[in-house]
Formats: sequence, structure tokens, C-alpha cells
Amino acid sequence: MTHTYDSTPIVAIATAPGRGGIGVVRISGKDLSAITQNLFRDIVLKPRHATYLDFKQADGTVIDQGLVIAFKAPHSYTGEEVLELQGHGGPVVMQMLLSRCLEAGREHGLRLAEPGEFTQRAFMNDKLDLAQAEAVADLIEASTEAAAKSASQSMSGAFSKVIHALVEKVVHLRMLVEATLDFPEEEIDFLEKSDARGQLSDIQKALRAVFEQAAQGALLREGLNVVLAGQPNVGKSSLLNALAGDDIAIVTPIAGTTRDKVTETIHIEGIPLNIIDTAGIRHDHDEDGVNDRLANRIDAVERIGIERTWAEVQKADVILHLLDASRGPTRADEEIAARFPAEIPVICVWTKIDISGHHPSVDNVGDLTQIYLSAQEHLGMDLLRQELLRIAGWQQTGESLYLARERHLIALKHAHEHLEQAAEYAAQNDQSLDLFAEELRLTQDRLNSITGEFTSDDLLGVIFSRFCIGK
Repeated sequence: MTHTYDSTPIVAIATAPGRGGIGVVRISGKDLSAITQNLFRDIVLKPRHATYLDFKQADGTVIDQGLVIAFKAPHSYTGEEVLELQGHGGPVVMQMLLSRCLEAGREHGLRLAEPGEFTQRAFMNDKLDLAQAEAVADLIEASTEAAAKSASQSMSGAFSKVIHALVEKVVHLRMLVEATLDFPEEEIDFLEKSDARGQLSDIQKALRAVFEQAAQGALLREGLNVVLAGQPNVGKSSLLNALAGDDIAIVTPIAGTTRDKVTETIHIEGIPLNIIDTAGIRHDHDEDGVNDRLANRIDAVERIGIERTWAEVQKADVILHLLDASRGPTRADEEIAARFPAEIPVICVWTKIDISGHHPSVDNVGDLTQIYLSAQEHLGMDLLRQELLRIAGWQQTGESLYLARERHLIALKHAHEHLEQAAEYAAQNDQSLDLFAEELRLTQDRLNSITGEFTSDDLLGVIFSRFCIGK
């Protein structure tokens, strides 16, 4: 599929905002000779060699001293001609250098780069495929060592290589099917002679393996949103602090201390977990349903906090329903549990076992998992961590993972669905070979969308707009 892009030269500060020892301004375009001449006069730059010089204003005033490196196409990050100006990393100096570049290139169409535009040009010029390009952003944003390693694997082309291997198998089977369709006079049992069903089964097995690894990698990238929900004073903030290993949330015996959500990201075996502590959920009545004008009065601020708690519950990947083991289950606990969305996994966490006398344990009652722990005494915390990993589907396989994105998983799911449909047509012998071939074509398209060989320009715009400027 052919993609188009604005090929005018672009420039941006390529290093992070703020002060640093070194800052980089990057320029990319099809022909930078005139811009280079305006910037550096008669200095000859040797490709891929660092040249130390003065960065000057148009009137000869020195802005900074540093290095400039010229890259000739196609031997550059973007596949175009590239200039990298490396100076001292002060924000004022970088802005002055950026302004000078724009001034020197104004007549030649030089403009500020959009977010991700350098990497987009690398993709357009076949320096990277789309999965590799996305891995560049994932490597920059990696929050754990495991995520960084997986992003590096994908950036080097490991994920793309596996996808290409799958596509080749699909193409080979398509070729056999369509050749049979072209020569219907050949009275052969195509499905038997070519072992089409066996080939299809092998492709399905390989696709499942790729999906499992990609799903594990997606966990490293996205993490898991874990919402702590329950009545006031059941230990939500204490549990957040225990998981985070720090006093993140204020803990008091006063009901309604937590008025708004408190979010902290922790890591368990390299998996980021976004732990969200919420306002305690209670009603304007006591256990007997009678209005209590003193103990259970809810003010307007706390009511808003409770509404936000339910909003967070709806967005959760996992709900930890906290209950006080020292007082046992209450009707209010049952009312809270009844409102949880049916499709979201729930773990019942019985807290304060240091008071109740329970021992740390995990109990499975039907589909419900219950954990007994004490956040204050750090009893049973490892049981909770392992249960969270189990629900997340995390498995230490020892294999390299691909830091997959949601769109990759969706594409793999759709490819699997088309293969399932193809298998149904294969079961009808040679009567539905045309439909069999069509499902294989759709499978191929879904897989190709991962690497960008079959991707709309609109989707490309969305993907690269989420990159940082200068990359």
C-alpha cells in the first residue's frame, strides 16, 4: 500500500525539555545543501563525521559551540538527508539554535516537525516498518526494565519477523488455493493432496503462540488498572501504602478521609499496576436502614468522591473489594458487591486479620477469590501480589516478549477469526474453495496491518501523533 507524506524539510529539538549537558536540534529533508550553506557558510561537512564549530546567528554572533553531524540519504534515521546540531542543553540556547535553523531554512520551506514526524519519515522511507516505529515510542516510554527489553526486541524487528513468517505461510496456502480455482478442470482433491487442512492448522497454532506472547508484552506496556473499593475505614489507603512501600495516602480512623482518588503505579515482576485508592462507599443510613444524623451523614464533597469511586470501578481491569475481617460481612458490603460490573474480575480482600485473628490465606469459593491479609502488619501481601499477576494472565515463560499495542492484539484476534472461518469452509471439501481463499486474504490483510504494509494514512496519523516532538 502506498502512503504519502509532506516532504518539506523539518526541524525540532530532539532532546527532552529542560536543562542538560547536551541538547540536539535535528533537521531532515530530501536536500539540505542550501540550508547547510546558510548555517555554516563555507565549512565542508564530511558525512557521518562530527565537526566542531561555532553556531552563529546570521550576523555572525556566536550562539554556542558544539558538534554538527551530516547524514546523507539513505544512510540516516529518516532515510533523508539529516543534520544534527549538538550544543549545550540549556532551554534558551536550544530555542536560539532552533530559531536560527528556521531562519536559515525559511526560503527552502523548513518548518517545525510534528510529533513523531521523524519516525514517520523513517517508516515512509522503509527504514522501519510500523511495528518497529511504534517500538521506538514504547522504548522511550518504558517504565520498567522488562518493558524496555521487550520494546528493544520489537524495535530490532523480532516481532515483525514473526509476523512476516506468518504472512508467508498464509500466502503459500493462498497460492495453492487460488491455483486450484484457476484450473477447475483438474479433477483432484485439492484439500487432501496439498494437506491444506494441516497447513491451516499449523498457521492457527503459530498465530496462537504469537498472540500469547503479544498479550504478555501488552501487559508490560499498558499495565493493569486495579481499583480499591469498599466501605470507609476498611483499610484501602493502608493497602495502597503497603503495596507502594510508602505513605502515599493519608490514613486516619475518621470515615471519609479519602475524598478523591489517589493513584500510584507499582511494579510486580516488571508488570506495572496502577493502584487506585478511592473514597469509601457508604449510604445515608446505618445497618438497620435508619437515618443517623450524626455518624453517617455524608457531606456534598464526600458524595462527589463516592460518585467518582463508581466511575473508577467502571474503568477497572481488576476490582479489589476490601472488607473488614474484624467485623465480618455486612449488608452494606453486599450492596457494594452487587453493583460491581459482572465482566470485571473481583478479588475479595479481607483486611485487619491482625485484629480478627485470621491467618494469611487465599480461599477460592466458586468463582470468587478471597484473600485474608493485614496491610498494617504486611501479612499476606505476597498472596495478593501473586493473585493480581494470575488475574492479569502473567506467565514467566522465559521467552522474549513483544511490547504489543492494543491495535496489534485486535489485528491478531481478527486474523484468528478469519482462520476459524477458513477452517469451516475447509471442512466442506472443495465446494467452498473461493470462500476459503477469501478468508485467507483477509487474514493476510489483518497481519499486514501490524507492520504497516496494509494500513490507512488516517491510522498512521493517529499513531505518529502520539510520539514526542523531535522523534
